[in-house]
Amino acid sequence: MVKILTALALVSFTALSACNTVAGAGADIRAGGEAIEDSAQTVKSNTY
Repeated sequence: MVKILTALALVSFTALSACNTVAGAGADIRAGGEAIEDSAQTVKSNTY
């Protein structure tokens, strides 16, 4: 029973940390996209 609870705890902690990592990656990708969009708007406004 202890082994099952230990395994369940390890799986839970791994799943929770993976969600955190994916959320952080999503935020980084969004920030990168916003930076590209801002740069494109700057170029566009300087071109016309």
